[in-house]
Amino acid sequence: MPVVMNLKWDGVTPQQYDETCDLVQWETDAPPGGIFHVAWFEDGGLRVLDVWETPDQFQAFVETRLTPGTNKVGMEGEPQVTISPAHRIYDIATGEARS
Repeated sequence: MPVVMNLKWDGVTPQQYDETCDLVQWETDAPPGGIFHVAWFEDGGLRVLDVWETPDQFQAFVETRLTPGTNKVGMEGEPQVTISPAHRIYDIATGEARS
């Protein structure tokens, strides 16, 4: 079942995020199960919203690629992460919907 991952990580800078993206190659080598990713900065930290095919695929990405990348660029503290089941996903560009 697809899930929505919502992350809040205070203290992370845009430079750290960009360096991590380069290291984990999210945009050039999409991880299995990743459907959607958006990131922004507000209130002194990083905010991310992802959609994944399954929570296990998200966890595998965290363990094998994301955590090594965030450690390498020196991100401190722990992110606050919530994972919720997606009720419906609709791709505006293609008109594709799924539950």
